[in-house]
Amino acid sequence: MATVFGLSELKSRLGDWRGSKKIDQIQGVHDADAPVGNLRIVSSRAEQYDLSLLLENLVIPRLIADRRDSASWTENAVIEPTGRRIISVHDVENFSRLSVDEEAHVLLSFVDECLATGSSVETIFVDLLAPAARRLGEYWDADSEDFVGVTMGLWRIQEVLRVLTMRIPPVAGPGHGQRAALFSPMPGEQHSFGTLMIAECFQRAGWETDVLIEPTQSDLTGKFATRHYDLIGLTVSNDCSTSALSSLVSTIKAVSSNPHVRVLLGGRVINEHPELVTSCGADATAADALSAVAVADQLVPISAISFENLS
Repeated sequence: MATVFGLSELKSRLGDWRGSKKIDQIQGVHDADAPVGNLRIVSSRAEQYDLSLLLENLVIPRLIADRRDSASWTENAVIEPTGRRIISVHDVENFSRLSVDEEAHVLLSFVDECLATGSSVETIFVDLLAPAARRLGEYWDADSEDFVGVTMGLWRIQEVLRVLTMRIPPVAGPGHGQRAALFSPMPGEQHSFGTLMIAECFQRAGWETDVLIEPTQSDLTGKFATRHYDLIGLTVSNDCSTSALSSLVSTIKAVSSNPHVRVLLGGRVINEHPELVTSCGADATAADALSAVAVADQLVPISAISFENLS
């Protein structure tokens, strides 16, 4: 699985931060000369803070330290499960708070406890990591966490995803690699975590997967002209017009080298307005990653692919 958190993600968060004027929400910064860690910000107005210095002196060093802490966990043996545990809302809240307040290895210890009590990797993806990432967004919307806290939390959750995929790779089964899928956010969107997670779940289910991050429409449609895909999973997180979505779905099907390509929609907007699936000409939707795998298995069954390969 590709890890794409870097300058583009920081730029995205930085843009959100600037646009919503929440700079003065940083912990400990409530006046012009308040210190942040080892950084002292001097300004008469919040929007004049030197954000590049903040990133350089506070956020990036903490990201590097987190990566060093989590690197030693990559090769750890998987804990054998001893029972069965359902991940609860309380677990999600605790994990979300840990992502803001603690280092990555603490989150990985939490995940190891889930694995030890019977949770599958896929369940951790869908019932813990994804809801925790959404919870961080709620912290931001409610002004209960600042840019640094939300950025660090998202980074740590993505580190957990990265480490789990390396420690517990998918097991090849019947039909493994016979179906190919491309996963992408809507062109212009900068939210990548959900796209990465759903691609990982599909890979574990035997699909060959590609992921686009922050694509343009030409990037997205160009992939279908040059490679055979059986399915595209398109994440729609930001509000967009029905005509724009319909136009994109139509273009994908028109340029695809596979005339039978299926289009699966997901994300916040589709969950809130499932009728968009029919109105824009897509094939299906699903509420979460595991449901999406089940739906995709019906849209593109292995038996049909196997038969075509024999002809």
